Amino acid sequence: MLTIRREEPDDAEAIARVHVHGWQAGYAGIMPDEVLCRLNPAAWAQRRRDLGTADPEHPFATLLAETDGAVAGFATFGPYRNNQDRGDLDGRYGEILAVYVEPAYWGTGTGRELLAAARAGLAERGWTEYRLWVLADNARARRFYERAGLSPDGEESTYPVPLSGGRDPVRLRELRYTARLDG
Repeated sequence: MLTIRREEPDDAEAIARVHVHGWQAGYAGIMPDEVLCRLNPAAWAQRRRDLGTADPEHPFATLLAETDGAVAGFATFGPYRNNQDRGDLDGRYGEILAVYVEPAYWGTGTGRELLAAARAGLAERGWTEYRLWVLADNARARRFYERAGLSPDGEESTYPVPLSGGRDPVRLRELRYTARLDG
């Protein structure tokens, strides 16, 4: 049975594991293999702890989907980040920063449940419109968001992916999607 709950401090490792596995499976063929291979769940978990994402006063909330006690996915939402900068928030819009599901749970409805819970969380905070960014080449994610009623609004950005050895980063095109919460 799937349950959705708010992140707690002890969840950092499980969330990081889902995040890394989601990147490795979802971005295969989009991001360089060297980037996906060097992802480190322990480092990502420490980053979550350092950012204090489980703190109830944090501007962004993370919801976990659990199945039989195992974390199957997570979604993070909060105020819109201008230029995707966590230090420059625009309170007029909500944003879904992440929806990641452990690949073993893809196609089970876990992502839909997480997205619905994140949308409800945005609406509870008073937003009527929300946005999210998705890699242009991530056809699977784009289909998922489009089926959920989101559509590109014409805004684009570039996501820099750092490479080792001092090489210039790979720049991946992102599209901004938007939808209303009150319609």
